[in-house]
Amino acid sequence: MRPPKKRTIGRNEQKPLRKGNKFHNSKPTAKKTTTEREDIRLNKYIADAGVCSRREADKLIADGEITVNGKVETNMGTRVTREDVIKYKGAVLKREKYVYILINKPKDYITTMSDDKDRKTVLDLIEGACKERVYPVGRLDRNTTGLLLMTNDGELTKRLTHPSHHVTKIYVAELDKPVSQDHLDQLMKGFELEDGFTKFDSAEYDPKTRSKNIILVKIHSGKNRIVRRSFEHLGYDVKKLDRIQFGTLKKGALTRGKWRLLNRKEIGFLKMTK
Repeated sequence: MRPPKKRTIGRNEQKPLRKGNKFHNSKPTAKKTTTEREDIRLNKYIADAGVCSRREADKLIADGEITVNGKVETNMGTRVTREDVIKYKGAVLKREKYVYILINKPKDYITTMSDDKDRKTVLDLIEGACKERVYPVGRLDRNTTGLLLMTNDGELTKRLTHPSHHVTKIYVAELDKPVSQDHLDQLMKGFELEDGFTKFDSAEYDPKTRSKNIILVKIHSGKNRIVRRSFEHLGYDVKKLDRIQFGTLKKGALTRGKWRLLNRKEIGFLKMTK
């Protein structure tokens, strides 16, 4: 029996060198300099400064609204470092480490940074989550549960809370008595409250329970206690109110009293809010 023929390595092949349990390419790799490691695309720098999303930053660059080291930069592929001076409308942009925390708020926590009555605040729920000081985006009253976003990204906060941007919020409301279809229609047609006209984007019986006491409502208004006040206007008392969606953020598996950091995709979608 002839012994098996040994395979030879061709001219264009490299045999990996084994070291411990890892393989290392025999060809040395050039070390990156500190600048090379830290440089990023200009649009990301602008987005990290909280001005806008990366897509919107591309438009600012193309429109000649961004300067780098005193010169207008219109090349969207430009890369910059922390040593470069980037300006928008004459103001220097500084990259910050932004933190985005989503909380499933329990009842009896207030949406303030501190309380002179020593009540529990939403900051108690995220103690130790980050070193940065974060603030609530909008508010949930003490008895309302559900999703609350907290961040130090001021630009995004303004965008998500400004009435012109129509950020959708979805709530599950449990009422003290069955709600008539006529009243659901009124909620969607709208009516005047003490602070002006309001209406719901949608109001329907909860498809999960089919109970006429439990209503699924969608609204984009950011007025204080707007869901509770709207039902009270029609003669109902809201027993429970839970926010299950804020913009593109959904509760998912986030349990009551817990928090999690947003991922890049979620942050990107929020920054695309018009």
